[in-house]
Amino acid sequence: MARDNFDRNHDGNGRGNSPEKKTSRFGFFFFIFILLIFLFMIFSGTNNRHGTEFSYTEFLARVRQDQIESVVISGQEKIYGVLRGVYNEDGRFYTRIPYADSDLIPLLEEHNVRIKGASPEISPLALVLEFAPVILFIIILLLIIKQMRGGNSALQFGTSRARKYEGKQRITFADVAGQVEAKNELKEVVDFLKNPKKYVKMGARIPKGILLVGMPGTGKTLMARAVAGEAGVSYFSISGSDFVEMFVGVGASRVRDLFDQARKNSPCIIFIDELDGVGRTRGLGYGGGHDEREQTLNQMLVEMDGFETKDGIIVLAATNRPDVLDPALLRPGRFDRQVTVAMPDIKEREAILSIHAAKIPLGKDVDLNHFARATPGMSGADLENLVNEAALSAAVKNKEFVDARDFEEARDKILMGVARKSIVMPDSERKMTAVHESGHALLHFYLDHADPLHKVTIVPRGQALGVAFSLPEKDTYSKTKSWILDRICICFGGYAAETIVYGETTTGTKGDLSQATEMARKMVCQFGMSDKVGAVAFGTEDEPIFIGKEIARHKDYSEETARLIDNAIKQILTEMKEKAVSILSAHKKEMDILTESLLEKETLDNGEIRRLLNLPPLPEPNENGEGTEGAREIKEGASDGETVL
Repeated sequence: MARDNFDRNHDGNGRGNSPEKKTSRFGFFFFIFILLIFLFMIFSGTNNRHGTEFSYTEFLARVRQDQIESVVISGQEKIYGVLRGVYNEDGRFYTRIPYADSDLIPLLEEHNVRIKGASPEISPLALVLEFAPVILFIIILLLIIKQMRGGNSALQFGTSRARKYEGKQRITFADVAGQVEAKNELKEVVDFLKNPKKYVKMGARIPKGILLVGMPGTGKTLMARAVAGEAGVSYFSISGSDFVEMFVGVGASRVRDLFDQARKNSPCIIFIDELDGVGRTRGLGYGGGHDEREQTLNQMLVEMDGFETKDGIIVLAATNRPDVLDPALLRPGRFDRQVTVAMPDIKEREAILSIHAAKIPLGKDVDLNHFARATPGMSGADLENLVNEAALSAAVKNKEFVDARDFEEARDKILMGVARKSIVMPDSERKMTAVHESGHALLHFYLDHADPLHKVTIVPRGQALGVAFSLPEKDTYSKTKSWILDRICICFGGYAAETIVYGETTTGTKGDLSQATEMARKMVCQFGMSDKVGAVAFGTEDEPIFIGKEIARHKDYSEETARLIDNAIKQILTEMKEKAVSILSAHKKEMDILTESLLEKETLDNGEIRRLLNLPPLPEPNENGEGTEGAREIKEGASDGETVL
């Protein structure tokens, strides 16, 4: 419980043989080709094949001395000639005409020099510069043609953005801890991709699409990559949001291009992450029109229904909102199966921690089984983050190993937020926070159905000035009425303690009252746990499909029933508040001892409190506990003082 403050990824290295890489390689080789031609022309133009260069003055002097045998006049710029009596390479020469000399031809004729004419030479550099715009235009045109391979849309907009992974850092089922049932479901897909003839011979039709459903961070993407790794086939990965653009028709074009690539690389797997980004029910968008997203979905439906089983293409998709998907996606022939990737239980959490902890130097005092029990409700991604935060904590402190204290700090940081040790609190308010948290903590020891207290602290974390939270002895799937009532009673622990000690309460009870009221309302309206109201569910959630959030609740009952519900909720809250006041009043001495100890040490765990109050030690938790959803409720309640049922 919290005392609120008044104001809470192939291997990832690219896209394989993507059109972008092919285009860049083409442009590079074309540039090298043009450069070689340019250099050849430059060097060929600088070859001294015309002999010795004379100045024009020297040339005229040699003509007058009858030393010139013949000349070739190239335009009005150069003269190439041969010396008289010298017929080897030494006899060749050339000169440049610096001005228009009208006396040149008569002078040559007077001295019997044979005269020939030739077209003016073109400089290789000038030739290249003259044709540079044409060459540049050809390069740009070829690049545009390469980019337009994706379909009818402009440039590369119609090209699929799917990333292709194959052969590098292959992931198998051995890299995925737990999820035994999900693996068994997917092994049929792996076997089909390896031995398709066996199924075709029996006349069986392998599911074309498999939908992976689970909470965020449970490993749906990792599971899909493991299927591709086990089968040893290509793997195309794309997000649902990557299909849709602002340009009409682009999404449908990308779907076509994706399936075209898959057919060329079959057998293969197409993985679409966050399928609800493109596959939501049609006709319920803003305005209800036939928008771009619906066109993309229509094209996906056509493609999945169009390609045959023999193509060897399996479509895997992941979502945590299967309820918002279009029914046409979920019919047989498209996404035939739904595979649940559940939250890990205690054994699976230990296995996941072992996989990630193998990458860091562990201290001898680290017991992964202990932290598996202490992290109920955490997903695989949460556990990976826990190990990473512990490693970061050890690195900041320049340690050689990651010890148990680093793991403990990392878990507290994730569950309760960063400790705000720099905050300056008046002594009176600090003591008030200690009284509040002592009330929460002490009730855990005198309620029969409450989970064991894990830790209580008055160090501000996040938006809370103090936190007292519990951890279950084992994972559970559901909660009993007795457990919920005890939880509501614990919510009133801070309220009751402040009332007993100060005769009034503070704004720090805001969050406690909110969650207590919410739990009592769900007991009456959803769980049928009120004797006065009966086993009836009242109120239906109004949740628009395009928003995905509960924005209202239909009142499908009379005003008289509403008053009955309000009275039942108030009765539960009143009884639990009085129970909390009664227990803490009877154990005020223990509460005062706990308050003073908190003021001194700031943080106390279960064992320290039991020794302080001379209570019997808590037995070791059952390591065979299982469950996911109930455990997640505790985790959320521990992090911010809220219990979500």
